[in-house]
Amino acid sequence: MPFTLATWNINSVRLREPIVQKLLSEEGPDVLCLQECKSPVDKIPTEGFAELGYPHMIARGQKGYNGVAILSRLPIEDVGDKDFAGLGHARHVAGRLENGTVIHNFYVPAGGDVPDREVNEKFGQKLDYLTDMRDWFRAEKPEKSILVGDLNIAPHEDDVWSHKQLLKVVSHTPIEVEQLAETQDAGGWVDITRRDIPDGKLYSWWSYRARDWDAADKGRRLDHVWATPDISNAAHSSRILRDARGWEKPSDHAPVFASFDL
Repeated sequence: MPFTLATWNINSVRLREPIVQKLLSEEGPDVLCLQECKSPVDKIPTEGFAELGYPHMIARGQKGYNGVAILSRLPIEDVGDKDFAGLGHARHVAGRLENGTVIHNFYVPAGGDVPDREVNEKFGQKLDYLTDMRDWFRAEKPEKSILVGDLNIAPHEDDVWSHKQLLKVVSHTPIEVEQLAETQDAGGWVDITRRDIPDGKLYSWWSYRARDWDAADKGRRLDHVWATPDISNAAHSSRILRDARGWEKPSDHAPVFASFDL
């Protein structure tokens, strides 16, 4: 069964409902995973998505913060969520397609501004969240699974506009990169985006603070698509829809796509 999947930190699904609909109608992914929905589940505007051919949704939400949702053309079964680091946040949900593929949708904490857990509680929460993810994957090795989402870490030198200048900036510090690598290794996850696009600078996020984000191009690849080894060879056609960062009232993230033949 071939299908295309996209992941997108939408930064408020209600505020940006028009561009979610634009993506669904113009790009037509079979599955769209959203993060930072900032909405209780019952307030997510599902009617318009259903009219575009996406009648299925599983989600976890909370008012004003966090929130993850999976919209799908294909029937999908809710298979639960995990509260990593005991934060009580809506940051993970998992669904199973009819072919048995499990899709994990994650929104890892951003970690605040100071990369020191002694003075910044949020940074400690981010590290603890990754540790819990790692330990879960070690204890329950995932199979036939895809992990997507805003992981809030740009792991490789070419995943940021300046490796040297961002070494002490949250999202690219050595300790975060190391912990993400441990989490990836624990599940045997394959970074599908970088396997398909191994060379060159590649970003999925550009700050709102940039006067001209496109010209400055000071981006980071914070959004990821991973797959377990048993299905990683079925993945292809990875791309980042950079143009979406320039749509009206945009998110500061762009959608990341991959296709699978399973």
